[in-house]
Amino acid sequence: MSIDIYRRLAHHLDDLPGGFPPTDSGVELRILRRLFSVDEAALAPYLTLIPETSEIVARRSGLDADTVGFRLEEMARKGLIFRIVSPVGQRRYMAAQFVVGIWEFHLNDLNPEFVRDMHEYIPHLLPEAWKVPQLRTIPVGRSITADLHVMPYEKAEELVRRHRKAAVAPCICRREMAVAGKPCDKPEETCVTFGTAADYYLENGLGRPVDAREIIDILQMAEESGLVLQPSNAQRAANICMCCGCCCAVLRNLKTLPRPVDYVVSAFTAAAEADLCQGCEVCVDRCQMDAIRMEEDRPVIDEDRCIGCGLCVTTCPSGALSLVRKPDPEQPEVPKDMVRSALKLARARGKLGLSELVVMQAKSKFDRFLALKRQS
Repeated sequence: MSIDIYRRLAHHLDDLPGGFPPTDSGVELRILRRLFSVDEAALAPYLTLIPETSEIVARRSGLDADTVGFRLEEMARKGLIFRIVSPVGQRRYMAAQFVVGIWEFHLNDLNPEFVRDMHEYIPHLLPEAWKVPQLRTIPVGRSITADLHVMPYEKAEELVRRHRKAAVAPCICRREMAVAGKPCDKPEETCVTFGTAADYYLENGLGRPVDAREIIDILQMAEESGLVLQPSNAQRAANICMCCGCCCAVLRNLKTLPRPVDYVVSAFTAAAEADLCQGCEVCVDRCQMDAIRMEEDRPVIDEDRCIGCGLCVTTCPSGALSLVRKPDPEQPEVPKDMVRSALKLARARGKLGLSELVVMQAKSKFDRFLALKRQS
């Protein structure tokens, strides 16, 4: 039965780092039926987190190589799996988790029914997908002063300079909320991807190419618009999101918590010199977490709510607000790269232990050997 195929696919997605937990309502299966055909749903679980050619996936699935090659490319084009193209044109395919992944790849395919299903599912999904945050918060550029100790991977400009290829795309969250009838007046083209992620976005028509100079201009526009900078939770980030508290699913959910600080990866917090304050209250409006309140015309920072974005600092006319680095015991550990970041999340969810990784790698090598043998 087709429902069993979609349940198998849901289980496969739940075994990936970001998770895809079941619900009593079955909304997650409704989402999968909306996105995957039956044939695509049946093929997807044969992909792993190791990029592989269509011949290897065909060997594993027992299907015809030409059929699998065509189907995988169509699934990659539709944003259901991830594709990596080598400099010589070899195409390899791997599983994509649902968030961050498949959902974001559908920014051009949103409709009211899909968005409604996602709004029902996100409260079930985020606790799993964010057991270890997939994004972190870094300060906007002008909030970083000369006396503030900042690591290179905590500066947006440095993250940009580490990559030779980049793309910018519309924000999935702002498009989602516009479809839901709650449009935002913030800039939309604010999602920057790098490297193989940029290649995927460009080949799928999800974004356009940008150079470092234009990205710096976009970052400046984001700061002026009051957007929070959230790159991947890795020192070598795959993307930078520029987020508003009214649309971003992460910030919207954080804002409902009594202590957002416990659920973000951020090395900084805001501090106030009350005697310098002019009482303009711009900082109160700029804060996405309601972390600043005024008492007797002076700012009070709620450190339980502050996520260290720096937006309050850059528009303070008197210099009463600044960022300070948290004490060493409160410093977040930022994984070196995206692979380590994904494994950290998976293990927090009880997935992809050492034995499972060994088996995955062994099966990939074995299937690669048999696929080559079949071709020869």
